[in-house]
Parts: sequence; structure tokens; C-alpha cells
Amino acid sequence: MPAVSSLRVSVIIPAYNAMPELTRAVTSAMDQTLGPDRIEIIAVNDGSTDGTGEELERLARGCPALHVIHQENSGGAGGPRNTGLDHARGDFVFFLDSDDYLGPDALRRMVAMADENGTDIVLGRIASVGGRAVPRAVFQYNQPRTDIFSSHAYLTLGPWKLFRRSLIERLHLRFPPYRNCEDKPFTAAAYLNASGISVVADYDCYYVRYRENRSNLTLTASDLIHRMDGIRLCFETVARYLEPGPRRDQIMRRHVEWELCGPLRGLLPRESEQDARERFFPEFRHWARTWMTDAIFERIDAPDRLLIHLLRADRFEDVLTVARNAKRDARRGHRVDKGRVYWLHPFFRDHAADVPDACFDITGRLPVHHHLDMAQWHDGVLRLTGHAYIEHVDTLDPGTEIVLRRYQSDRPEVRVPTTPRPAAHSLPGEGRHEMSGFAAEIDPATADGGAPLERGLWNIHLDVRTQGVSRTVRFGNSREDGEATHPTRRSVTTRQAGPLVVVPYYTPYSNLSLDVGQVAHPLDAPCQVTRTAWHAVRKSTLIVGGRLIGEAARDGGRLRLRAESGAGAVREVPVRYEAGDSDAFTARLPVKRLSEGRWTLTLIMEGPGGDGDVPCRTALVPRFGQLAGTRWLRFGRPYYAKPLAWGPAVALGLEVAPLKVVMGVRRRLRRGRGRAGG
Repeated sequence: MPAVSSLRVSVIIPAYNAMPELTRAVTSAMDQTLGPDRIEIIAVNDGSTDGTGEELERLARGCPALHVIHQENSGGAGGPRNTGLDHARGDFVFFLDSDDYLGPDALRRMVAMADENGTDIVLGRIASVGGRAVPRAVFQYNQPRTDIFSSHAYLTLGPWKLFRRSLIERLHLRFPPYRNCEDKPFTAAAYLNASGISVVADYDCYYVRYRENRSNLTLTASDLIHRMDGIRLCFETVARYLEPGPRRDQIMRRHVEWELCGPLRGLLPRESEQDARERFFPEFRHWARTWMTDAIFERIDAPDRLLIHLLRADRFEDVLTVARNAKRDARRGHRVDKGRVYWLHPFFRDHAADVPDACFDITGRLPVHHHLDMAQWHDGVLRLTGHAYIEHVDTLDPGTEIVLRRYQSDRPEVRVPTTPRPAAHSLPGEGRHEMSGFAAEIDPATADGGAPLERGLWNIHLDVRTQGVSRTVRFGNSREDGEATHPTRRSVTTRQAGPLVVVPYYTPYSNLSLDVGQVAHPLDAPCQVTRTAWHAVRKSTLIVGGRLIGEAARDGGRLRLRAESGAGAVREVPVRYEAGDSDAFTARLPVKRLSEGRWTLTLIMEGPGGDGDVPCRTALVPRFGQLAGTRWLRFGRPYYAKPLAWGPAVALGLEVAPLKVVMGVRRRLRRGRGRAGG
């Protein structure tokens, strides 16, 4: 990681005729809890004529950290941002628009998140002032380290983020000279090359607002003429950094939906017919033919699929017709036919229109409404009641099933039938769903075809079925808030496996899962873990330390550290007791000997003598926040182990996998540049 300097953040503020909002923007940067000696504010007056320059100079007289640069008008926000980058000296850069402002603790929190996790980009939660739309999906919870493929980060391509400056300079990133969409290619390139992304979701870091006079560039430069160059560069940027395949498709899909289909539907009909036909339509058609793969086509919504099909077929008049009538046609009904549901657009099965049914198939995108009313133990059986139905499809002869899937395992899923019953609630949405209620019983001792459920974590899904239509969803995140929906742990006796401890719990996404035989109640634990760390010399050896407690400290027994993979592989190591303190212990796990996959960690104690007469007792190895990942070489190939939070408690898991060579080279280059710059 690059050396840390005393100047942590360069806040860059592009300003053009930004009064009166400018004052709040600048003072919000001045008042950051990170401290004035650790921040520089670079405000670039882009040829303003409304007193913006004078206000910046007034503010600078009382703030040594504020540097004001005056330049001729460049026509967009990208020019002054580039000027700011040319003068920036901080470890990080934050782009603050002159319309907006920062929360007082924003930069301190974001810098801390980047420092703790070694990430190149930090997203801080965005709040709306005055009704301006803001992204929400990515800010559901804090994410210390993630990427664009496993989070919703790529849905927000605005520049209001904390960027590690070494990333920007390594890529020679600057904003293109466009009036609109200039920020998206910049942010996309940074995302696609970042070593990691963090998300601060528990604090309002950035406040966006419209100007009083509604002169934001987002509003005043919204025509197609201002967007086309930026859209083109978005597609080209993704293609530059990602090879064809599923990962590129995942990212391209965002641009197909937002930068291609959105403007095509919302802006093309506003243009003159000559400009629409000769100037813009050929470019849209080129993008659809060049970047749209079959995999993306299958994943986008039906209205977008219809537009893309017509674009590819060079049907200009039909594209305009569909775009102009989009709002009206979106309210048309649906048809169920042979287990599929279709949107009844006027072109559907119209022989003259000649559009395939695949353009109207909405089966996989129908909302599924589901609710958990009760989850309660009865004689060793977990009883579930609730309701579930598919939007737009009448619930007739329902055949809903509970589906149990073992986490990180390719073993077959377990299906449990439900009994239909009348719904206990009034139900929103379209269609008749009076018989959408259900009851089910999960017996852990016999659920798997008469056999007990295997030890491990089991996620609970619903396969909601009616009229031949089937939709499978995770279950439990919509439920009554009461004791009956928070069932306690239960010990279940089985013929084959003996006693099992089964713990129903809710995941961070509030979905219902089962922990079978994995964890014991804290009161039953034989020991307490006090630390986890990597060995100072052997970096691939995990140290787990703690103390015996309760009966275990008095009676003793054989204690060992156990690692178990999702595929069922097990590796155990004994613990060593400290000299002079018989209750303190240390275990050393050579992680480099674990195979690729995800591993759970527990401490297991047999009864005195280890003869099996006394049942084993277990303790969780907790996930301490300070524990980072580690790397090593295996047969000349780099591998890594990444700590994970696991199961119903904050337990420690490990993900073991080979390091991608390209990412390893990039990290070594960054470290080399950091040492050279330090």
C-alpha cells in the first residue's frame, strides 16, 4: 500500500455560476472532523459571472486549506475537475459538486474505511435534499471490502466518491470534455481497475440537491446531443478493461439499460425526425449490434428487449412508435400460456409486427410476494406458516414447496411440500390470491428423503407454483415481528447422526436459514476465543488463542481447532496450553494446506479421556474486525485466504482461492510506485 502522508484528502470543487449553494459546499469541506491540516480544498472557478469567484476568494482568506484557481469557462464540470487533479497532493481525492455538501464526519469515516481495508474507492451514503433521486441499493449496509461484481456499486457512476489518487494517476484518468455523462467513463475506469471498493452506509456522507434556479448541468444539458459521446465512451471503457464473457456482460448490462434503452425511450422521440433518423438512430443501432450479447438480452426487461430487437432489425419507425407509447403500453395486461407469462404489448403475436415471443416473456421478472407468519418448534419439527404468490398470475391449484439448499455445496437440494390454505392477510398486487397461504413442516431428522439434514448451513427458499408457472425466491425477509418468528435452537435426535443442534437464524439480508450441528449455545461453550492473528513469520498460519471456561477449565478434555469446507473436507489441529497457565491455549492452523473453497472454524472439546462417552462441546471462532487476509505461494502459484463473517453469529470463515495473476501484478506495481513516491 502507498505510504500514508499527513495530507489525506484533496477535495476538488468545480464551480460555475454556483451561487448561493457554493458557500455551503465549501464550508462543509472546511468543517470536516478529519481536520484542516489533513485536507486541502481546491476550488476551481470555471469562468463564473455571478460572483462565484469573489465568494471563493472571501472564503479562502479565512481558510489556509482552501486554494482557489480561476480559469476561462470550459463548458462542463470535467474541465475544472481535471484542473483540480493536476494540483492535488492528497492520498485521496474527493469530488464535491458546488450544488451539494458533505456531512461533517464524512471524510474521516471514508478515509478510515479505505485505510483499514486497503481499498481504492469508498462510497459514502448519499442523501437527497429537495427530492433529487439518489442510489439506495448499494447503501443497505456497510461493506468493508467488495467489488463491482458482487455489489450494487456499479449502479452509481457519479464522481462523488473517495478515490485513491495513486489509482487515478496510474491510469492517467481525466474527465472527457463533455457537458453530460463525462463522469461515467471516469468512474467506470476507476471501478474496473480498483483493488477493492468500500461502502460507508451508516452515515449520510454526501447531500445532493438541485439549485434554486434549476441550472444543474444534469437538467440543462440533458438532450441527446450532450449524451452521445459519453455513452459511447462508457461502452468502450468497459470493453477496454474486461474480456468478453459473463463479467463483461454483467457490467455492460447496466449501460444497455441506462445509457442505451433509457435515452432511446425517453429522449429520441423529442428530437426532430430527421435528427432522430440520421444522426442518433444509427449510433444506437451500432451499440445494440456491437455490445448486446445473447446473455444480456435474456437478462434485461421485456420493454428493453423489444427495443433492442427492433434496433438490431433496423426498424426506425417501430422504435419510435414503441418509445412514444412506452408509458401507455407498460400498463397493458399479461397472458399465461404453457407455464410462461407474456406482456400483452400490441406487437405480441401480431403477424405483421413479426416480433418473437422472447421479447415479451416476463416470467422470470414477475414479483413474488411472500410473508412468513410463524416459525415455531413442535416436538422437534419446525413449523412454518405464511403466504406466497406470483404477481399477475392468479393463484389456482397452488403447488408451493419449501426448498432447502446447503450453503457452498453442490449436493442436491431438499424439497419439503406445503399444504395450501387461505391467506391470513389482505394481499396487495394484481390477481386473485385467496388460496396463497401455506403451512409446512421441516423435520431435520428425516427431511432429506428420510435421512437427517447434513451438518452445515441451509438456506430456505420458496418455489412458488401456480398454473404451471414457477418462481423460486429466498424466504423470511418479510415476516411478523414477534417471538413466534424467532424460533430458538433445538436439539434433534436422529437414528443415523445421533443428537443434532439445529439453530434457525436470519441472515444479514433477513432471510431465514438453518444452522445444523454447526454451533452450540454460548453457555455450553468449553472455551472463549480472545484473539485471531496471522503468524508473524509464517504468514499462512492462523493463530487462534483463548481460555478454557466453566466445566472445561475444571475437568479438562481434548481441545482441537477444526476447519470444515463446504464440500465436507475436514482438517483439525490440536491446541497447546500455555506454560504456567493451564487454561490459556493457542492453536496454529496452516491455512496453506487447506484446499480451495470456503471453510468454517470451530473449537471442539471431547470429554475427559477422549473415549466418546461424553458428548463433544463446541465454541465459535469469532470474526474479529482487525483480521486481514493473507497470501502465499503453492507450487509457484499465488493463493490467498480472506476472512469472512459466517453463520447465525459473527463467526470466522475463510475463503481460500488462487490469486488472479493480473490482479497480483497490478498490486505489486502499486506497491512499487508507493515506495518510490514515499
